[in-house]
Amino acid sequence: MSSQIRLRLLPRARCMFDEPVQLKVDGLRSRQVVTLRARTTDDKGVVFRSSATYRADGSGGVDLQRDPSLSGSYTGVEPMGLLWSMRATALHKKFHKIKSLDPHVVKFAVQEEEEEGGRMLAEATNERLLIGDGVSRRTIKDGNIRGVLFTPPGRGPFPAVLDLYVLGGGLSEKRASLLASQGFVVLTVVAFGYDDLPTNIKKVHLDYFEEAIQFLIKQDKVGSKGVGLLSFSKTGDVALSMASYLPGVAATVWINGCSANTLLPLYYKKSQIHPALLFDPSKIIPTESGAGNGKNALHDPLAEENKATLIPVERADGRFLFVASEDDLNWDSKASLDMMVERLQRHGKDNFESVCYPGAGHYLEPPYGPYCPSSLHPIVSVTVLWGGEPRSHAAAEVHLWKKIQEFFRAHLSCDATQIKAKM
Repeated sequence: MSSQIRLRLLPRARCMFDEPVQLKVDGLRSRQVVTLRARTTDDKGVVFRSSATYRADGSGGVDLQRDPSLSGSYTGVEPMGLLWSMRATALHKKFHKIKSLDPHVVKFAVQEEEEEGGRMLAEATNERLLIGDGVSRRTIKDGNIRGVLFTPPGRGPFPAVLDLYVLGGGLSEKRASLLASQGFVVLTVVAFGYDDLPTNIKKVHLDYFEEAIQFLIKQDKVGSKGVGLLSFSKTGDVALSMASYLPGVAATVWINGCSANTLLPLYYKKSQIHPALLFDPSKIIPTESGAGNGKNALHDPLAEENKATLIPVERADGRFLFVASEDDLNWDSKASLDMMVERLQRHGKDNFESVCYPGAGHYLEPPYGPYCPSSLHPIVSVTVLWGGEPRSHAAAEVHLWKKIQEFFRAHLSCDATQIKAKM
């Protein structure tokens, strides 16, 4: 490596996962063409890589906030392109960053030639933290509840959010820990397949999530009178049911879910309140990549025989933020969004807002992680396409992450007297 060439990460090499970082290269020859590379390994040992070719300016500098990539994993001016364009070296692998205490480590390099065998000119390591300074992490095993609680530093009061990232099979702490780092008390839970919870379930019990709400609202630093729900995919319909049937839900974020209760029947107080809307495996369209397109595999919830699966969102008193990716290939989340908006309006309700993202796929995550085009579906155990165009998907994640925080801050009012009452 040349001692005169520097690769700098600004404002610092250590930052939060959801923060942008500026990459600058200095000390190159005037107009020199170089290749920048990024590499990381996820929690399952899968390697992800990206590369982009740049031409230095007259002073021998490259600035990713200013300069366009000429070729590689992306083209054009994309300051964070090396991060979101990273792809797994194995086919159909999703990026798994699950453990909040371990940083997401990305190694950047500058090489003399476009080929990987080119001479290394400079290197830098970016530590992207999932949990902020002073945020506490506590494993929860209370009654039936199994999960992890994240609490910001300071006395509060703080708004409370229940993160329903997955229904079961293991916790992902990333979204919860990052949200706690923004000033929310966040509990992330699963209903099965974690700790001593049953591995497989044949029904979903709303009582479990009611217990989670009650546990969260009692936490010392919580000041909001109700909790927020942050859902995604299958847990979107669970969140809709919670908002419609349970007390204490003040604000619900529904991301690429369904307007009907899917896959498993829903029970409350030992009685079934919704049957399951199922899917037709024969309608998953195979593609050359080996991943299937399941956008139209779900049965029609508006068909007469399926109407009992539809969730009566008009019963909810809290606010909704409906989020749909228009290129979601897991199922038609935009159609579900339209159904819920029509239903609420028909009942004279205006307690909702919605946002749609053209060109985005199913897996909308906190920003700056590798985009996932396809992987094994965690519920149906089939490799599927998730949809989306990488650049548009990455832009949607940046916008949505800010939108979620704004929505919760606006609708989870905090009262300092709540804190005093608990002390």
